[in-house]
Amino acid sequence: MNVNQFVKMHREEWKQLEELITTLGRNRNSITGDRITQYHRLYQKAAQNLSYSQTYFPNDEVTLYLNGLIAKSHNLLYKDQVSSLKQIRHFFSVKFIGLLLEQWKFVIFAMILFLIGALGSFLSVMNDPLHIYAILPSEIAKGVDPDQLGKGHGAVDSSLMSASIMTNNIKVAIFAFAGGITFGLVTVYLMVYNGIIIGALAALFWHHGKSYDFWAYIVPHGMIELTAIFIAGGAGLLMGYKLFVPGQFSRSYQLKQQSMRSVQLLLGTIPLFIIAGIIEGFITPAAISLEAKYIVAFLTVVGLILYMVIGKLKLTKIIKGFD
Repeated sequence: MNVNQFVKMHREEWKQLEELITTLGRNRNSITGDRITQYHRLYQKAAQNLSYSQTYFPNDEVTLYLNGLIAKSHNLLYKDQVSSLKQIRHFFSVKFIGLLLEQWKFVIFAMILFLIGALGSFLSVMNDPLHIYAILPSEIAKGVDPDQLGKGHGAVDSSLMSASIMTNNIKVAIFAFAGGITFGLVTVYLMVYNGIIIGALAALFWHHGKSYDFWAYIVPHGMIELTAIFIAGGAGLLMGYKLFVPGQFSRSYQLKQQSMRSVQLLLGTIPLFIIAGIIEGFITPAAISLEAKYIVAFLTVVGLILYMVIGKLKLTKIIKGFD
């Protein structure tokens, strides 16, 4: 049986389960013995379909769809038994990691777009520092002075700075995610443009022999911040791709499904932006050695890796529990 035959054979039952999830979730008075029996039957069949799909069509979008359908069905069955705090903990420790692993290729592509912009602008400014005035917005280009890096932070309100940075970065992430509705074109532009800014600044500091200092002020918060932006960008690119290549489903269906997944991914990046904002507001301008700043950057990378590894282990344990 190929994937088209598989979808055609079971699509009606999946649709019925979707409708029951919506009906039972909105109106408790609609719950009857017959509907519970029907729900349980459809849920079990969908779980069997998911197991089959994971075996024979592991990389097809129907497997992702069924995985989401089973998750929604399971949550409806047990939502009264799980506290809000536990739901939040489950989302950030397992659900978010699962979504991220499912679309890691788009996150990597977002990173590649960023690096393309960064490399292009770096080479341009490296060849001629005056190019920075053509590449960067005038307020940034005129306000950058490599010789003043690390000076004058005594009057900075760290709390205000941290809040402002967090707000700005979350806005960038929202635009990157929402850009998916333009078939990903806006998302592509944002990824490349952000890379251009970093690349041009890096080249300018390189010309002044300040590369070591420059990256010491970027990487402590940048490792987490850029990871979150790449995740948001990947969510937007995935949405754009599914709109451009809808596959077996309609574009309206893909928009609905992928926007729900992308919103969850976007929500998952908020703690990352908060951590990055705190680091940028309090640690980056702090009067500590450059080496200490690099140590902070190293610790953030270790933290991100541990978070992913632990989340993957928990997810694997849960999946084995279902099997």
